[in-house]
Amino acid sequence: MAAVVGVVVSDDPAERRVPVVPDVARRLAGLGAAVVMQRGAAARAPFAEDAYPDVTWVDSAAEVLACADLMWTLGPPPDEVLARLRPGSVLLGLLQPYGSAARVQALTDRGITAFAMELLPRISRAQAMDVLSSQGAASGYQGALIAASLAPKFFPMLTYAAGTIRPARALVVGAGVAGLQAIATARRLGAVVSAYDVRPETREQIESLGARFVDTGVSAAGTGGYARELTEGEVAAQAQKLARAVADSDVVITTAAIPGRRAPVIVTGAMLAGMAPGSVVVDLAAETGGNVEGTVADQEVVLGGVRVVGPTHVPSRMPVHTSEMYAKNLLNFIAPALAGGALNLDWNDEVIAGTALTHAGRVVHDRVRQTLNLT
Repeated sequence: MAAVVGVVVSDDPAERRVPVVPDVARRLAGLGAAVVMQRGAAARAPFAEDAYPDVTWVDSAAEVLACADLMWTLGPPPDEVLARLRPGSVLLGLLQPYGSAARVQALTDRGITAFAMELLPRISRAQAMDVLSSQGAASGYQGALIAASLAPKFFPMLTYAAGTIRPARALVVGAGVAGLQAIATARRLGAVVSAYDVRPETREQIESLGARFVDTGVSAAGTGGYARELTEGEVAAQAQKLARAVADSDVVITTAAIPGRRAPVIVTGAMLAGMAPGSVVVDLAAETGGNVEGTVADQEVVLGGVRVVGPTHVPSRMPVHTSEMYAKNLLNFIAPALAGGALNLDWNDEVIAGTALTHAGRVVHDRVRQTLNLT
């Protein structure tokens, strides 16, 4: 029997992406699956319903939930949707697995098999499924554009009749996917860019993009490509040298995040005080608390004469491409399990097993279970 992929309208009005785009709906149909979407689910992206000839459109979320074997979502479903998920059905998307023990428990109580894409193993075979990387690239690109639009200086060097305008100096903190894209974009816009990351192996990547690596002498290389948390002594040593780089910058873009935890505060109020009045800081970690002391999510605040911006829902600023990227990531993840249209999960596959959050009434991801104290 053909599996039914379901999509409902996001309950977050700021979310403009859609987890299934027309091309992916066509490819799902080619695999033998059926796709059912609630009217309006793609309107914010915006994709017209007639661009989806392979989709059955229904008027309510209840109609989708009644028939869906596999729900695709952008974020964790609200309680009222979660309560209507069919027992034994599959939920796939960015589920914020560490965000709520009650939500994870509800998934187990409903007997839902939930795949949280944040848990995807960091292995070569899974790169085409990596939602965090695809959406992070969009965030870094947008972060550089936001900074350039607010900066009190031109990003590129300009020559005019009375002389030469020197290029703006930009500092990017964090050299993950978002940070590297911010570096590349700021460089393309003409800024002189430096960058900092606590993982020393990022130095080569930073320099390959034409930026200068800020070496603080502190290394926090962790597992899975992520940084570990710093000790108090390491934080102090980092802060002293990083403060000089911040003070020398016209623009700072921060991108540092630790999956499942509050974003680390890296740029302190004392560092901001060293910047010239009118300088700009764009904190791309604002949704998880912020890398900058004093950041307020979704607001611009002035701290010591410095404009600190905390944008959220950054990938939604360019929803056509980010929806396409996200949908293809999910398709690449689930396609091997859709042989002949029927859903057949291979639990011996390390990608399937490693991304699973709940299954058969249990929390099957050890780190989530331990972190949330769930049995």
